Parts: sequence; C-alpha cells; structure tokens
Amino acid sequence: MKLTCPRDSLLNAINIVSKAVSSKTTLPILECLLLTADDNGFRLTANDMELAIESAGIDADVDENGKVALEARFFSDIIRKVDGDEVSISTDDKNMTTISCGKSEFKISGQNGDEFPPIPKVEKTEKFVIGQNDLRNLIRQTIFSISQDESKPVLTGELVEIEGDMIDLVSVDGYRISYKKTELFQSAGSGRVIVPGKSLGEIAKILSQDENEKAVIYFTDNHIMFDINGNIVVSRLIEGEFIKYQQSFTNEYKTSARIDRFKMLDSLERASIISRDSRKIPVKLEISGDNIVITANAETGAVYEEVSAEVDGDKLLIAFNPRYLIDALRAIDDEEVYMHFNTSLSPCVFKPVEGDDYKYLVLPLRM
Repeated sequence: MKLTCPRDSLLNAINIVSKAVSSKTTLPILECLLLTADDNGFRLTANDMELAIESAGIDADVDENGKVALEARFFSDIIRKVDGDEVSISTDDKNMTTISCGKSEFKISGQNGDEFPPIPKVEKTEKFVIGQNDLRNLIRQTIFSISQDESKPVLTGELVEIEGDMIDLVSVDGYRISYKKTELFQSAGSGRVIVPGKSLGEIAKILSQDENEKAVIYFTDNHIMFDINGNIVVSRLIEGEFIKYQQSFTNEYKTSARIDRFKMLDSLERASIISRDSRKIPVKLEISGDNIVITANAETGAVYEEVSAEVDGDKLLIAFNPRYLIDALRAIDDEEVYMHFNTSLSPCVFKPVEGDDYKYLVLPLRM
C-alpha cells in the first residue's frame, strides 16, 4: 500500500471508526484499525464482533493498493500528534508501515489485513430513511433506562420497532420504561429488532444534529446497518423476545398533575442532595391542591420543596428513587409535562401535554 491523504480527513475517519475498536479481547487484531486502499478508494474499518464501522471514502492519492491492520491507539496517537497537512502511508511485504507527516516519520509493525474480520453483509432490500437528528434524539431520550444486568441480555438493548412511517425505541430496566417515537422520511414496511445499547450509544456519537442530514437503516435477521453520510455501521442484534411493555401503560389515572418540567427537575435535583443513597432514602411526593410537595429525610439532614402544579384527582403520597424521575425529566424537551398516578404502589407515567410522542414509566418505592 502507498498513498497520501489530508491529515484532517484521516483524523475524522479515525474518530468515527475507533468507536468499534475492541478494548477487551483475546484477539489482538480486534484492537486494530484496518486500512484498505483499493480501486474504491481509501477507508478505515474497525470491528469488535458486536459493532463494526467502515468509514466513508477518504480523499486520497493512492499509488499502490493494499491493506494493513495497525494497532488503533498507536496509529491514532501518531496521526493526532504529527504536525502537517498531508499524511503519507506505505507498507512493505512484511506489513511494516511507514507514516510520514511534516518533518516526522514513524515506522510501525502491522498485521496482515486479510486476517481482519470482515464486516457482516447486510442486504439492502428494505430501506428506511430517518433524520439523523431525529435518530440521535430517539437514542438520547431512551438509552438511559436500558438494563446493566447481563443475565437478562434482552434488556441490555433497545427495542426498535418500525410500523408504516413511524419508528419507536423502547428501553426497560425493570424499574422504568422509556418510549419515544418519531416519523420516518421513507419506509419499506415494518421491522422489530433488539439492538445492543452499547451499539446505539456509539451510533449516537456519529449522528449529525443538522436537521437536513439523513441516515438510512437496513435490517437482516441477525444485524442492523446504518448508513450515516457514507459511514457504514453494522451491529449484531440481540436474540430473544422483548417484554410486552404496552401492558404496563394505562389510559386511566386517579391523579394527574401538569407541571413545569424545569421547576420539577430543579427541585428533584436539590432534593437528591439529601437523598444520596436513592434506594434507601427516597424522595416523597405529596400531590394535592395546586402543588407537589417534595421531601427527603436522612440522618445528615432534610429537604422540603414545593412545585406548583395543576392537580386533578385524588390526593396522593408516593415515594421514588429521585434519579429515575430526574433521568426522565432530562430526556423530555417540552416545557410542560403531565405526571399520571393511580396509587402509592403503582407507577408514575410522564406524558406530553399534547400528542403521544413519548411516555416514561417509573416504579415507586415502598415507604
């Protein structure tokens, strides 16, 4: 391989694909980036066997085709530290790689590129198009409630449902449910898969906030693929049956409170200073009249907060892990939101004042 490319373009590709480099593996080659130069141009690839990313083509003058696998952190550090606008890369028949930029030259040993695991093939038969910022928000507003319990692998991922021109993301950790939906620009039917939370978290970092940028999604039985500005991201899917989360939601409530999201969030964050051990020291919400009283009591002190609310229905005293309420309120973008309740032992459900784009369920704690 022999080529020259702009350092900025190469660094951007490194930043994208490095999200799929394995940090814990018994296979040293998975700690590498694959550099490929062929008739289709120059690109980088990383693959940790759960998530694989291939960069879009990097603008390069390719004098000689080839491929080599270079230790990702080593290669990345070199490209970040060198001083110059153009990077020259060449390899010999023993995979010794020379990297030149400005007045710097490095020689590092690589591995045979043919031994690098290929990205899984995903047939581009059914195409779904979504706004990149829409997908980014879907992930941001649901990923916080995936489970960390590896004994329940299905709950360590998010359910991605497509029906017609709508896409939903759902996460469940046993104490709460996060649901968010948005509209697709183009749909090819329907789909229902479980995507690992780690994969979605890394994908969110690549997505643009530009309202005009689009991402394309494809499914197979075992993988999901995202085309993000020519960068190809392929994630394995989690096998299993996702819980029937719809059964946890109801449209009948005994108590409802319309609140200012910012004021409720601020009050809960202050209350959580006292309730540092959220499982042992919950915050209590007393809902009645035209306000919600928030209290927490610990050996180190106590807190009292009042939040104005439009309350409809029965008076209620209920306790929560404040972190769960805070996570839900941070995910919501609306200024005002409804909190719905039934009994002191049944969940709180956050819903929008208008529409049904999201809903968040949080289980209470026994007082």
